[in-house]
Amino acid sequence: MNCPDIDIGPELSKLKEFTKNFPPELKGLAINNSEAIRTAHNSFARSEPFVPEEQKAAGKDDDVYHFISYIPVDGVLYELDGLKEGPISLGQCPGGPGDMEWLKMVQPVIQERIERYSKSEIRFNLMAVIKNRKEMYTAELKELQKKRERILQQLAPIQPDRMVDKTSFEALNKQLSEVNSAIEGATEKILMEEEKFKKWRSENIRRKHNYIPFLFNFLKILAEKKQLKPLVEKAKQKTSGTR
Repeated sequence: MNCPDIDIGPELSKLKEFTKNFPPELKGLAINNSEAIRTAHNSFARSEPFVPEEQKAAGKDDDVYHFISYIPVDGVLYELDGLKEGPISLGQCPGGPGDMEWLKMVQPVIQERIERYSKSEIRFNLMAVIKNRKEMYTAELKELQKKRERILQQLAPIQPDRMVDKTSFEALNKQLSEVNSAIEGATEKILMEEEKFKKWRSENIRRKHNYIPFLFNFLKILAEKKQLKPLVEKAKQKTSGTR
């Protein structure tokens, strides 16, 4: 929310303006009570059809799945861990705003955290917060289209059969060909991003869907047709054969 290059939208902008003079504790409380953030967060929550009556609270030594962020601010690399009391300074990081040199500094920190666990542990997700690629490629496409228009305007008065204009004509034609190729590439990238977002939407719908009623009725139909027990026995034999 503090990055000037990112458009955070109207909801987060209002929240940022409202909490700008709050101490950290009240900012955290405001974020926690934000209906927009809660709705967005819950929209990605997985369906839990069975909820245990007794829920054990996480202990000091228990693994708790949560996000840990690493971010450079004013030349200092910070670790933001929601289970810690506050930001942890990891030291001065090289480079200015927009410089990616801090990634070299954070790499051994992340590696050290991963190495605390056994080699067979794979429950890690490493994500980067980046600009929307579709917006980047769309901006790139608009610039290329403007460039093509400028070249076409320069080509319009040229007479290619005249020796004086022939060199300029060939040079502009070459530029036009390169720009057209770049436009095709940018358009293809935009289409790929759109397909990617469609795939993500479908995956999120499937991930959140409660399949328990379907599975219950499917098993019920198998039992009514006397097919469930043979399938269970076959699965048991298959399991025992692999041991």
